[in-house]
Amino acid sequence: MQKIIYAVLLTQNSLEVVNSFLTTIKGMLNQDLYSITCNGICAVVGSIKKDDLIGGRPQIIEYANVIEKLAWEFTLLPMRYGSVMDSDDSIRNMLKRNEKEIVQNLKKVENKNEFGLKIFYDFDKLKSELNERLEDVTENKLKIGTAKKNSAYKDYVLMKLKEHRDEELVLHFINKPISEIKEYLVRLNAITKFKKMLNPTNMIDVVFLLDKSKKGELVELVKNLQNKYTRLNFVLTGPWPPYNFVRISIKQ
Repeated sequence: MQKIIYAVLLTQNSLEVVNSFLTTIKGMLNQDLYSITCNGICAVVGSIKKDDLIGGRPQIIEYANVIEKLAWEFTLLPMRYGSVMDSDDSIRNMLKRNEKEIVQNLKKVENKNEFGLKIFYDFDKLKSELNERLEDVTENKLKIGTAKKNSAYKDYVLMKLKEHRDEELVLHFINKPISEIKEYLVRLNAITKFKKMLNPTNMIDVVFLLDKSKKGELVELVKNLQNKYTRLNFVLTGPWPPYNFVRISIKQ
């Protein structure tokens, strides 16, 4: 049997609490869980056969569920699915070799949760509504040089210019809620990874690390933004373990 690592925890003086909690949950395929410790950190481990790792989505979901349950109780670094070693001693030695980086990352995410925020919209509908506010002066402003009045070239340029203007209209509109979100997240002292998008369905995708005590403020913020920008659909997810905020290269 090999050993699969679910997460690395910051135990400090609570190892007994960790071990007690592990008796209340099960790992993949109903396997028992236990801890392997090293200087105030511990790995949550289960035994598994190598062939069981290729079971697909059900096993991956079971693995993620274990990490989620642990994250509700402890500060942790989630391990990637398939993090397997040969023995308890191998895991203990890995913890020793990586102790400094592990502790740095654990301190970074201590008492914090990861959240995600996506903003969805109907590009064509939003574009049409914004266009209704403007006079269509595109053709009057366009100068085609020597192109003929009704040439295919002119029609093509008009079409591309209109597409560009439509995108600019939408971008101008979405920059305001994006700026507000950034400002609020700064006020909440969140660590963020922000990606502005522009496709027919999704315009914002942001993940952020936030103090657990500020969840209520975050929910209220999203609710207020949804009421203010009724053309948009705000979807808040989490809290999650800090999957996107772990920066460590494990030395085996």
